[in-house]
Amino acid sequence: MKQSAFDELKWRGLVYDATENVPQMLAAGPVTVYNGFDATADSLHVGHLVPLIALARLQRFGHIPIALAGGGTSMIGDPSGKAEERQLLSREIIESNVETIKEQLSHFLDFDIQTNPARLMNNADWLLSLNLVDFLRDVGKYFTVNYMISKDSVKSRLAREDGISFTEFSYMLLQSYDYLHLHDHADCTLQTGGSDQWGNITAGVELIRRMRGKPAGALVYPLITKADGTKFGKTESGAVWLSTDRTSPYRFFQFWFNTDDRDVIGYLKYFTWLNEAEIQELEDAMAQHPEKREAQRRLAREMTRSVHDETALGKAEQASQVLFGGEVTGLSANEILDIFADVPSGTLSVQKFQGDGMPLLDMLAECKAVKSKGEARRAVEAGGIYLNNHRVSDAGLKVSLADAVDRQLIVLRRGRKNYWLVRIEP
Repeated sequence: MKQSAFDELKWRGLVYDATENVPQMLAAGPVTVYNGFDATADSLHVGHLVPLIALARLQRFGHIPIALAGGGTSMIGDPSGKAEERQLLSREIIESNVETIKEQLSHFLDFDIQTNPARLMNNADWLLSLNLVDFLRDVGKYFTVNYMISKDSVKSRLAREDGISFTEFSYMLLQSYDYLHLHDHADCTLQTGGSDQWGNITAGVELIRRMRGKPAGALVYPLITKADGTKFGKTESGAVWLSTDRTSPYRFFQFWFNTDDRDVIGYLKYFTWLNEAEIQELEDAMAQHPEKREAQRRLAREMTRSVHDETALGKAEQASQVLFGGEVTGLSANEILDIFADVPSGTLSVQKFQGDGMPLLDMLAECKAVKSKGEARRAVEAGGIYLNNHRVSDAGLKVSLADAVDRQLIVLRRGRKNYWLVRIEP
């Protein structure tokens, strides 16, 4: 690690912009720092990992992190980075989302350390009880409309035909008030966030200066981009979430493993705890043998272990090997479906597997893995047919429910890469 938290963030490429006082603040001693996380979904996604892991880095340097769940501001909607108005959610949905997100936040931050424990807070605790007239009188008077529309988050929306509602226009005031509240009640003097939050964060800095006459800081991280021009954190199946209910550990592992060579070293710096020497070693290995994908494998391992756990990592790695002939035993039917989501599949009645079972040759023919039973026999005798990734040598083999994963699925393979998935249904 570097000598100061600011230097650590800088060499990792995580300082997009900061107020002038931030390097001195972080070098001088423990600073209470907060980052907000909205509650518009029941899970965080990989895009939240930059500020979340950065909070954890700051904590390791002795600073005091506050993870702020946006139970109140999520009812309004942040216009930053959005081309259209967000759909407003009910209070009940937001409260449910906050509870789920709290658990994910606590996975990264240490709340039990004696010296500088992390804190988890929810801005609904103070925003939902605000009196509108008092708020406009005490806080709103410090913001001119000219100042607010000069911010990029508002300016970009004003240029569009649909414009921006007063609801979202007011978001800046609420986030600024969050900073003021945390300054007054938690001695917070630094707010962090993505670069699209710069306008909101510096508005809070200005509010503290004008109302309390004290300095505060702002630090923003770059928005992660991909070298191929596609959006970070998105796949063909959608966003990559931290929740296993939304994104399986296998899919999560694959997301990181499939990182472009041009991006992987940057991601190792942004997201992992590997030091400079370790990352340089991986960069050198990639330059010499890019086909081995050692940097991508290390990235995928570190991230899956960090977000999930060692058991999930083991399952994800096992699942990743199944497509290359790895062992199927120990994986569940849902995991098999996840792995083979893109391969041809067919459905067979459970009655076909009763008694002695279904002849393998019949199964191959019915699943269109071969054109005929004669071709199936020749393929088995040539050693080219695999049942659950085990080579079949007996052309007279009968397949029963005992051979099926969770009595629901059978994986057939012909040759090295041609897979078929057999679903067994009533």
